[in-house]
Amino acid sequence: KREFLLAGIALLVAASATLAIPYAFRQMIDLGFGATGSKSIQHVNTYFLALFGVACILAIATAARFYMVSWLGERVTADIRSAVYRHVVRQSPQFFETTQSGEVLSRLTTDTTLIQAVVGTSISMALRNTLLFMGGLVMLFVTSIKLSSIIIVLLAAVVLPIVIFGRRVRKLSRDSQDRIADASEMAGEILNAIPTVQAFTHEGWESSRFTSSVENAFNTGMARIRARSMLTLVAILLVFGAIVFVLWLGAQAVMGGLMTGGELAQFILYAVIVAGSIGALSEVLVE
Repeated sequence: KREFLLAGIALLVAASATLAIPYAFRQMIDLGFGATGSKSIQHVNTYFLALFGVACILAIATAARFYMVSWLGERVTADIRSAVYRHVVRQSPQFFETTQSGEVLSRLTTDTTLIQAVVGTSISMALRNTLLFMGGLVMLFVTSIKLSSIIIVLLAAVVLPIVIFGRRVRKLSRDSQDRIADASEMAGEILNAIPTVQAFTHEGWESSRFTSSVENAFNTGMARIRARSMLTLVAILLVFGAIVFVLWLGAQAVMGGLMTGGELAQFILYAVIVAGSIGALSEVLVE
């Protein structure tokens, strides 16, 4: 509970520091570059020092978040492995007659390692980017309601293809893990009966069987990788295409005197934060 609480605090501090950077840039551009003489130099120096201070806070909070969340991932994985093993050894003799030991070992090692990656990395990334997305969205509306409304409509149209591709990748990921378990099951079966295999000189035949199972797992994994690559392509292309269009509208507003240069710079940085968060969340969805 303590590590979970500390990880949450570090996560909030890191997200807040990230969202403070665009506002500091806006103040530096409008009050620093927009002023003249010694006053301009004073404003620029002040806001550059403020940016460095925010960067220090961000670095410390990010390091603390990484440590705490990684600890949680290791702890959860260890508990899951122990719980699964306790459950397996209490099964009936029929279970062990119908289930290969290689499959059980694959679930205890490969599958729990993936859970460790999800808990130790993906969940942390999901929470961080969710906070950045929500905070960045609020600050976009604070900066410019008109441009933010347009970008929200465009991003809503982007979400649908991302969800469709995400479901396909999720199914392929599950199939890939099943094929890996099949290969482990076959290897365990062969190695447990290696005296019989050698007695009948079936080493070459069994090697061919295992190679075929591994190739099947490889082909399934490549199908998952291709789908994931396409998901990344679609997410980045659509999200940043929408943002570029809205930023073009913002440039027109600056030239028309409806926005200041600092406000546009702030809007751009918050738009990049929101777009990056959506891209990262699409990656986490795949995981």
